Amino acid sequence: MPYRRLPNTDAARMRALKQAHQKGKELPPLKLAFSQSAFNKVQSFLPGFEATLRLYKTTYAANIVKSKEFPTNYKKAKLYISHFIQVMNMAIVRGELQPNIRTYYGIDESDSKVPEMNTEAELIKLGEQIIAGEAERLKKGMSPITNPTIAVVKVRYEQFKEAYRSKKINQKNNLRILNDLTDMRAKADEIILNVWNEVEKHFSDLPDNMMREKAAEYGVSYVYRKNELRSLRL
Repeated sequence: MPYRRLPNTDAARMRALKQAHQKGKELPPLKLAFSQSAFNKVQSFLPGFEATLRLYKTTYAANIVKSKEFPTNYKKAKLYISHFIQVMNMAIVRGELQPNIRTYYGIDESDSKVPEMNTEAELIKLGEQIIAGEAERLKKGMSPITNPTIAVVKVRYEQFKEAYRSKKINQKNNLRILNDLTDMRAKADEIILNVWNEVEKHFSDLPDNMMREKAAEYGVSYVYRKNELRSLRL
């Protein structure tokens, strides 16, 4: 005997709610197989659930796009900052600049390596130090680092920061909407269960096959077990 299976996907929940809603609009209360109270719950809940699903899909898609774009901006900013520091270090090796110039950029004057930029936080911190340090040097009339200039480095750095900010906003929005949707899924399941219980009770005096046939018109879903399906094919 087939058993009733409640929706376990958002698409299935929407189908169940819409079918119940359609029946509620088509039939007068006295002919409807579930209560007017249950119909009112379906009618008031459905638009918000549908809107939240659409919004989640939109923010999720935007989040994927931002996530794909972000690595390029990250790598570019890291590359330009690294090149800037390498050019500075080479000028020190050639004797054109003094080692203490490194302190302007928040780097120890004896440290000839490019600082780690393996995380977003490290890149943000170093980028700010490099830009601020070069600005301070230029204010004092010192010769600028070139190839790349700080202006070019700043462009790449700002592009990275904007991409980072945008990604974080999208992730935050996506998580907020997902949390809302999780709560609404539980509410949808509760409403659907109540409607289906009332529908089956309404048709409970009918033979099982006819009861399931009538209930299915209201969106109630029945499935056969594997062994039952095999028997049906024989």
